[in-house]
Amino acid sequence: MVARDAALTRAPSPERLGPTRVLLIEDDDGDALLVEELLIDVGAAVELQRVRSLAEARPYLAGVACVLLDLGLPDTHELEGVRWLQAHRPDVAVVVLTGLADEYLGEHAVRAGAQDYLVKGQVDGQLLDRVIRYAIERVRSEEVQRELREARIYAEENTRLERGMLPSPLVSDPELTVASRYSPGGQRLLLGGDFYDVVQAADGWVHAVVGDVCGHGPDEAALGVSMRVAWRTMVLAARPTVEVLTTLDQVFAHERHKKALFTTLTMLSIDPSRRFVRVYLAGHPPPLVITPGGVRQPEAPLRPPVGIGDGSVWPSADLPLDRRWSILMYTDGLIEGRIGAGSRRLDVDGLLGLVESVLPAGYPARGAEEGLLDDVIERVRALNGGDLDDDLAVLALGGGAR
Repeated sequence: MVARDAALTRAPSPERLGPTRVLLIEDDDGDALLVEELLIDVGAAVELQRVRSLAEARPYLAGVACVLLDLGLPDTHELEGVRWLQAHRPDVAVVVLTGLADEYLGEHAVRAGAQDYLVKGQVDGQLLDRVIRYAIERVRSEEVQRELREARIYAEENTRLERGMLPSPLVSDPELTVASRYSPGGQRLLLGGDFYDVVQAADGWVHAVVGDVCGHGPDEAALGVSMRVAWRTMVLAARPTVEVLTTLDQVFAHERHKKALFTTLTMLSIDPSRRFVRVYLAGHPPPLVITPGGVRQPEAPLRPPVGIGDGSVWPSADLPLDRRWSILMYTDGLIEGRIGAGSRRLDVDGLLGLVESVLPAGYPARGAEEGLLDDVIERVRALNGGDLDDDLAVLALGGGAR
């Protein structure tokens, strides 16, 4: 192997941290010397290294920005070198060096992935320097475009998941208000496994669910979407609640990608008179009921999360509602935030006191649930000292005479 650095007589451009590393793969000593001299003559800001074959080049490709590739190497035939570099180092710009007799191969090389080609004997220093720089910029531009395409696809996938996770409530009762908030923990781009939904059945009952698939990421998000869609489908089909939840357990057991996964959830069913609510808890923190008399945590039997235990047993409790009321449902992201600099968490009792402290005079009032959610989440984040670590889904229902 013959190696030689081109003289660096011109200061690098502001965008460069140093000379551009260029690897010349050329088995002809005369052609190699010509390339080196051309770059020296124009003071090209490159660090040139030369090898005789593709096999010799492989250890030197790390950190190289551009490869000047002869098509007549002893260990490659025609476009094999271009294809190998495309397959193994697509981040490196490739400029093909070809003879006049096989100029058409240069055109085919560009189609195969090379950024440009030069015909030996028809190149001067300025042209060579410019082609190298332009080839490197084309690769950078292609990489930026690729990243943009991937980001766009990623955003579209998240949007589809978000549409599945964040439904439009199916509620026709004008006296019933619904407010919701959702955010992934730590402002991650990925959605988490939290989900919620609200559906008013044809018989006037209003059903609501909030759930949390353990874990984070697209698999858990997709599982959360399948859970929510299965729940909505069963409710709209007017199936009994125990059958709805049993089916949900079956869907989860079939769809989960790990045996250890589980889902916690709360489901509420509010009767047509809006005077009592039926509560189902599956390993999930209980909702908060807000009335003119204050905030209380209803007592209801707690069964294991979905995916654990007997999926056909769903105990419930019927709780009376006052003349005016709001019900706050949430995932544990709302109560697992820290309180101050220590490790103490807000927890359910802390949330109850926090909600009491932010209630405006005369609450519940029509449409006040939106403001309540904003105030509660703002206070929880302030106590945590910033964005919450876990995913967050909060749902507020309001009804009664207002």
